[in-house]
Amino acid sequence: MTILITAASGQLGRLVVDALLARGAAPTDIVATARDTSKLEQFAARGIRTAELDYARPETIAPALDGVDTVLLISASVPGGRVALHQNVIDAAKAAGVEKLVYTSAPRATTTSLVLAPDHKATEEAIAASGVPAVIVRNNWYTENYAADVARAASTGVIASSVGDGRVASATRADLAEGAAVVLLEDGHLGEVYEFGGDVAWNFDDLASAAGDVLGREVVFTRLTTEEQVAALQSAGLDADTAGFVTAINTGIREGDLAETDGTLSRLLGRPTTTLVDGLRAVTAVQDDAAA
Repeated sequence: MTILITAASGQLGRLVVDALLARGAAPTDIVATARDTSKLEQFAARGIRTAELDYARPETIAPALDGVDTVLLISASVPGGRVALHQNVIDAAKAAGVEKLVYTSAPRATTTSLVLAPDHKATEEAIAASGVPAVIVRNNWYTENYAADVARAASTGVIASSVGDGRVASATRADLAEGAAVVLLEDGHLGEVYEFGGDVAWNFDDLASAAGDVLGREVVFTRLTTEEQVAALQSAGLDADTAGFVTAINTGIREGDLAETDGTLSRLLGRPTTTLVDGLRAVTAVQDDAAA
C-alpha cells in the first residue's frame, strides 16, 4: 500500500507522516507532497518519496498519484476558495483508481451553521458524487488555536471572547494527525464519517483555568458581547471583514457548533486524547524554545 499525503509540509501534514512512521509504515510506502518541494527535504532525508502537488495546478496532481493506493486530502487553507481546488484532487484520484481517499473536513459539516462549513460540505458532496471510496474525518478545533490567548494571558491575566458559555471539543494536531494515520493504515473505514474531537468539551472558564496552570498565575475569562469583540479586534489592527469572520466563529462556538464529542478519536487511537492543559503546555513550551 502506498499512501500519499497532500500538504505534507504543513503543520498537520508533517505530523501525519510522523504518525504513519510511528505506527509502522515503511518510508518507501509514503509519498509526501507539497506545492514547494524544497519544503519536503526533511522527508526525502528519511527515505520518503516526495513530489510536487499543487491543488491549483492539475498537471502536478496526476504524476504525484502514480502508483498510489491511498490519499489524504488535507483541506486547503483559504476559506471560500477551497472547493475548486479540492475538486482537482478528487478528479485526479478518480482517474488514478485510488482505493481510499481520506478528507479532513469540518465538524458537522453538512448540518452546522459554522461559517467555515460550506466549503467542506461542498467537498464532501463532491467526493460522494465522484464515487471514489472515501472516509471523511471531521476535525474539531486544534488546541493549538488558543496558543495566542495563553501568550496574551501571560501578561494580562485575562482571556476575553464573545463565545459565552460555548464549549469546544478541541484536540491537539498530533492527536488528529494520528487519527488520520489510523484511518489511512487500517483496512476498512470506507464510507464512514468520523467526528474527530477531544474527549472533553471545555468552556472558556476551563480554558482560563488551564492557561493559569500552564502559566503559573491566575487567569480569568472575561465575557464580551459580539460588538465589544469586534471593536477590540479592530483596535488591535484587524480590518472589519476579518474581525467579523472571527466573531462569526465565536458565535458558532456560543451556539454549540464545536461542542460535539463522542469518543471516536480516542477509540481509534486506543488511548485518551491529550488533555487541554497538556496540549497548551506543549505548545507553550514550543513557543518558549523558539523565543530562547
